Amino acid sequence: MSQIREMSEREYFACVGRRPGMFVGTASSFHQLTAFLTGYDQHAIRHGGQGLTGWHEWLVARRGRSCNHAWPGQVLHIALPEGWNNIADLPSKDEKHAIKVLFQLLDEFAAGREASPGPQNSD
Repeated sequence: MSQIREMSEREYFACVGRRPGMFVGTASSFHQLTAFLTGYDQHAIRHGGQGLTGWHEWLVARRGRSCNHAWPGQVLHIALPEGWNNIADLPSKDEKHAIKVLFQLLDEFAAGREASPGPQNSD
């Protein structure tokens, strides 16, 4: 019998990024994807994982500026530096770009975690 290897967090994020509609019902909703990832984060933490712990702080450091926005707003600041009106109703072009940037940032964040595992990442 063969063993199934557990997917890393980075691999999971890449999987969601390749087929977001499979996870949230529509391939182009930044708002729904961030809600999905917030649920993922809460589930992971509840079950002893890291989830997205440190993600907000990493985004603020990456951006080089702080503001009162939660992490979805931080991602939008990076993806759409000229601003936006309504996170739940972005123009299609902005929505697609924000989703692309979201998953690029998640990959960088997860790669950094893999490169320097903390106490919760080591076996």
